[in-house]
Amino acid sequence: MPLKTVSGRHADPRKGRGAGINPEGRFENIAREAFDDGWDKQEEELPPLKTHVTAEHVKSIIARNESPDIPFTQSINPYQGCEHGCVYCYARPTHAYRNLSPGIDFETRLFAKVNAAEKLREELSRPGYRCEVISIGANTDPYQPIEREWKITRGILAVCAEFNQPVGIVTKNAMVERDLDILAPMARKGLVNVFVSVNNLDHELARRMEPRCSAPARRLQAIRAVSAAGVPVGVLVAPVVPFLNDHQIEAVLEAAWAQGARQAGYVLMRLPWEVKDLFRDWLERNYPLKAKHVMSRVHAMRGGRDNDPEFGSRMRGTGELAQLLAQRFKKACERLGFNDDRMMRNRELDTTRFRVPARNGQLSLFDDGPRSTTHDPRSTNIEGP
Repeated sequence: MPLKTVSGRHADPRKGRGAGINPEGRFENIAREAFDDGWDKQEEELPPLKTHVTAEHVKSIIARNESPDIPFTQSINPYQGCEHGCVYCYARPTHAYRNLSPGIDFETRLFAKVNAAEKLREELSRPGYRCEVISIGANTDPYQPIEREWKITRGILAVCAEFNQPVGIVTKNAMVERDLDILAPMARKGLVNVFVSVNNLDHELARRMEPRCSAPARRLQAIRAVSAAGVPVGVLVAPVVPFLNDHQIEAVLEAAWAQGARQAGYVLMRLPWEVKDLFRDWLERNYPLKAKHVMSRVHAMRGGRDNDPEFGSRMRGTGELAQLLAQRFKKACERLGFNDDRMMRNRELDTTRFRVPARNGQLSLFDDGPRSTTHDPRSTNIEGP
């Protein structure tokens, strides 16, 4: 059963988990309030919470996106929920649609789309499909720890390689190195790029804020390995959290450039729906002396609110402080050489190679040649897990 304490606090945050509370989702009609009556004193540290994975057979796997500030129209999320436990994750509210909490449930009650590769093959083979880049990891991380056992992301990549379907990958896990045997041949055809999300170089901060992600140094090693394999790789400084990691932007970019990253983007922290309460609780527990300063700066960049959902401003923020942040990032990229126009043109993903593969030695009845659109890789306004 999922944890269901409200408004709520779970007695003590569990080791290795990001959220310290498990609030009901916004669609619930009943809320329960936890309080201390003095009887339930915890003498010992609670045992770690186990991760429960439910195998799920989906009817379709490619999600379509029409958001004007996201540079892709198609995405695949192999999993719902994410074991990484990043407290700021904008995807947490999706668990409310399953009557589960965006808090601890989101990190411990996961759903694996076990027929993803099969459904992808079906959808790519349809006569009406027109090839566009597919983003893998737009919502939850495709290389979260359970991928080691379930291998759903690897199956998806194998199908993409079979069809010459171009993909963009965003991850915070060094496990992406495992699939270089698939990604490197795709890269030689201009079919893949990888963004590794690194928002700070402080291992203590990363351990608290992103408890089950690869450590920052390990992610930098993954950037080096991916680049050495010939796969175009970028760094995503996301999210930028004022007073916690915003001072590290230049250091992260310098470290990523040294390891072979040549594209870069950033996203200001978003706090939609239940995430704002989860983040505030985490902030008070982990950085109580900074909490008011952090939220004050968030409000200064979000028009006085915890969150700004508007297209065009939700990724970058508004106001003088947001403009200064954008200038810092731009100048650091220019100084180092990130996002060079000529280089970016050379790294444009190729949609013209797409083919429905032959079956049983026969050409597919529906294989009428390339079905593609163009993709401009110079847009780095993308959002990671």
